[in-house]
Amino acid sequence: MRNHKRNLFAVFGLVASLALAAPGMAIELSASQAILIDFQTGEVLFEKDADLAMTPSSMSKIMTVYKIFERLKDGRLQLTDSFAVSEKAWRKKGSKMFVAVNSRVKVEDLIRGIVVQSGNDASIVVAEGLAGSEDAFAAELNETARELGMGNSNFVNASGWPDADHRTTARDLAKLALATIRNFPDYYHYYSEQSFSYNGIKQGNRNPLIYRDVGADGLKTGHTEAGGFGLTASAIRGGRRLVAVLNGMPTKKARGRDAERLMDWGFREFNNYTLFEKGAKVSTAPVWMGAAGSVALVLPDSLTLSLPVKARRKMVVKVAMNSPVPAPVKKGDQLARLKIEMPGRAPMEFPLLAGEDVERLGAISRLAAALRFILFGEAG
Repeated sequence: MRNHKRNLFAVFGLVASLALAAPGMAIELSASQAILIDFQTGEVLFEKDADLAMTPSSMSKIMTVYKIFERLKDGRLQLTDSFAVSEKAWRKKGSKMFVAVNSRVKVEDLIRGIVVQSGNDASIVVAEGLAGSEDAFAAELNETARELGMGNSNFVNASGWPDADHRTTARDLAKLALATIRNFPDYYHYYSEQSFSYNGIKQGNRNPLIYRDVGADGLKTGHTEAGGFGLTASAIRGGRRLVAVLNGMPTKKARGRDAERLMDWGFREFNNYTLFEKGAKVSTAPVWMGAAGSVALVLPDSLTLSLPVKARRKMVVKVAMNSPVPAPVKKGDQLARLKIEMPGRAPMEFPLLAGEDVERLGAISRLAAALRFILFGEAG
């Protein structure tokens, strides 16, 4: 290798499977805003005005329940604990759990009252029980939103009651849904319950997908006159989970139809492909003046991508590096970049690390290597 500084691109004979929603893969929806995300990879499979500010309506109750789950997980709260019902909560209009004023309601019942019955009253009971007032609780919601990277959201109440300053986006709601599923596996099951009775009043879950054979197990519907009908949903098929957020649909029927179509489309048109396991050798890099002539290049984590099924033969994988690498080399040093290119999608890059240490040659061995390079062009 006569020019050890030249940039080398090693193209693998690896043609795997994918490209994100390329032109021609679109799906028509009546929703004004929508997003579909693969839970494992975090890749966005579809989006439509996903960063446009919108009225979240009762979908914002997912954040209220998130704060309950947080306290249950860290032990500050128990399912058998109870909160007092204020007159404000009791008088709240809209969808209700029908709690009785001046009574106390168990936390587990409140969870079901919010998740299944979409109770505005139950949401206020939780806000006042956890933070003292709904305003103080809204400040907590906004702090959590910042922690979750929900940069386009602002909460002013616990229920999603219409307010010009109460807003979010489809992408932010998807982040909240993903965090709920990931962080609270012991409590997420409440979102799949189809009905709940309280005070002798039985109500069904408003999520249309959990009654259909689509693998749905959550999360929450919403509706306001200004924002239309919305749904934050998740479904699992064949061990693969997708999360969808849709809003601005004109009717309940359209909400169920759009959500089911989007889920079906995502499961049908995309699949997850593991290109490399964590620690597996991706390639090798020649080492200059090293005790070994080369070093393995590995990824810091396994690499799994969500790819359109039809695009499997159009992906090109390359390794880019400055070659050879001068010794010494320490395990974990970034030595190269894995580059993935495919139609209809911006190129992706991932760091490639040294898989082991390579010591530098001693003085005499370095002199011999330099002579070999001068005489024969052999690096190492």
